[in-house]
Amino acid sequence: MIATNFLQVTLNQSQALNSGSAQSVDNSLSAFDLAIKGGWVMIPLAILLVIAVYIFFERYMALRNASKTDANFMNRIKDYIHDGKIEAATNLCQSTDTPIARMIEKGINRLGRPLNDINTAVENIGNLEIAKLEKSLPTLATIAGGAPMIGFFGTVIGMVEAFYNMSHAGNNIDISLLSNGIYVAMITTVGGLVVGILAYFAYNYLVASVSRIVYKLEASTTEFMDLLNEPVS
Repeated sequence: MIATNFLQVTLNQSQALNSGSAQSVDNSLSAFDLAIKGGWVMIPLAILLVIAVYIFFERYMALRNASKTDANFMNRIKDYIHDGKIEAATNLCQSTDTPIARMIEKGINRLGRPLNDINTAVENIGNLEIAKLEKSLPTLATIAGGAPMIGFFGTVIGMVEAFYNMSHAGNNIDISLLSNGIYVAMITTVGGLVVGILAYFAYNYLVASVSRIVYKLEASTTEFMDLLNEPVS
């Protein structure tokens, strides 16, 4: 009899644990479900996230292609200019198709003019190339700063909704009345911070990549102008 009672108690406890586990599984929410509970504020945050991801990968590929340089490019340019093969130097620049090559090509096309004019022409092309490299970076910076603000805006909306429900509940305040507002407040804050942090790190990575390319452009410009300043033997 005692053994039977013991087994019955054990089975009841096991069933209770299983039902509790089932309820915990049923009550779990996916990331998508949580985002839905964040309300309409999550829509602009999702759009900003897509834009930020697109800008990062588009700029990443563009900067990677722009940073590819032939180690012997400037040496070949020097040899062509010393040998008087201006057309060959121009063709080399056109076939290379990099920011550095386009700058040097502009300088070669200005050969015969004063060195100040050549330097100015090369620097103007360099500024245009830098502007191309920095395309869309201000948008990414705006997303990095604006996404958390949109998230905090959603937080305010959620708190207003929660207090509104409390004011109409009277003395019968139930946590379920506050849950929707609290969900909006917390989830939009998290969403805004996630988008802002990702955009911030992506922006700084791209800015650092642009800075490395700008350094190469300046070094190549100096090397080219030193070549033109060499005395004719």
